[in-house]
Amino acid sequence: MEGKNSQLQQRKDDALPRGTGNLCQWYVDQAENATLRDVEGNSWIDFAGGIAVLNTGHRHPRIVKAIAEQLEKFTHTAFQVTPYESYVGLAERINSVVPIAGKAKTAFFSTGAEAVENAVKVARAATRRHGIITFGNAFHGRTFMTMAMTGKVAPYKRDFGPMPASVWHARYPNSVTGISIDDAMASLQDIFTQDIAPQDVAAIVLEPVQGEGGFHIAPAEFFVRLRQLADQHGILLIADEVQTGFGRTGKLFAMEHYDVKPDLITMAKSLAGGMPLSAVSGRAEVMDAPGPGGLGGTYAGNPLAIAAAHAVLDIIAEEQLCDRSEKLGAQLVEFLNEARRHCSAITDIRALGSMVAVEFAEAQTAQTIQQQAMTQGLLLLTCGPQGNVIRFLYPLTIPDAQFSQALEILSNLLSAHQDL
Repeated sequence: MEGKNSQLQQRKDDALPRGTGNLCQWYVDQAENATLRDVEGNSWIDFAGGIAVLNTGHRHPRIVKAIAEQLEKFTHTAFQVTPYESYVGLAERINSVVPIAGKAKTAFFSTGAEAVENAVKVARAATRRHGIITFGNAFHGRTFMTMAMTGKVAPYKRDFGPMPASVWHARYPNSVTGISIDDAMASLQDIFTQDIAPQDVAAIVLEPVQGEGGFHIAPAEFFVRLRQLADQHGILLIADEVQTGFGRTGKLFAMEHYDVKPDLITMAKSLAGGMPLSAVSGRAEVMDAPGPGGLGGTYAGNPLAIAAAHAVLDIIAEEQLCDRSEKLGAQLVEFLNEARRHCSAITDIRALGSMVAVEFAEAQTAQTIQQQAMTQGLLLLTCGPQGNVIRFLYPLTIPDAQFSQALEILSNLLSAHQDL
């Protein structure tokens, strides 16, 4: 008899367009903390975390309880029609911790792309300028504006026609490919000389650690020089923390690792522990630039997601997940450094807290390890322009024994690629 997974795959292929591609050919039925189980009873250790969404794990009891309690009250009203206290309270909590200079304000949306688009709207309203500068290999979303901002063609832009105008890409510092901080800053000057005058640029947008781009970490000096450049020309600096936020890097926000502060920060993914919620936080006077009704959305700040986000903040504080992020990340880096001594296929290891990646000389190596790991019960994700990077996005709540089990699987796989 044909298995349930293969039956579901056939139904999926018949009912869904091919653009909705999937990594796995199996279908999840249950999940708990860092464990996934499929419809046939097989299990995997989850080192993908729903693409950085589950820093607090699958179905954390505090989050389940918070959502259930909100379900007993109401599921939706649309905040711009009938507001509710929990939205205001969450904004107050985020305003008190977000690394923004001076008084901060926050608005909620549903997805990371929505947050980025609304940050652009706020920046344009505040500066009365149109230009947006992002960086090569960046990922900011799949809507048309965020596709234009994303610095990778396939699969995100290919086939979708002309992108929105007034977006330019500078170079992101990358020691692996030899792009220095000076090179990156020079590319910004080239944009000012060749494409758009600085007085027409509303914002420079970047990820403190590039996600899809390969987990490249922005050097501290780069942020200092960007802040100086932005201040010189009246340009706003926007940190896209959709993937880096909520403990992943060992801080609640990755920008806490830097001395400079952005004008706006976008967040989503692990903000609500698996519920769709995103946000834009920023300097109060900047956030107040759009007029009433200029920001919002039918589902923006859904009350179930807001309740989950309150629980997420409680969990991160009470379970000290930022400290745990540092501990697990250091353990993983130590393991990878030891593996690198015997495996020349590994060309680089990058980490900030538990935002860890290992780069291989060939994409095929990364993909082979990913596929073999799945057969042994470990779910991994790749990233990078060539797909030659494995990134690690395990829940920060993963039990120690399960984390060690995952490293044992990785050890066995990397041993097969050791130098002879």
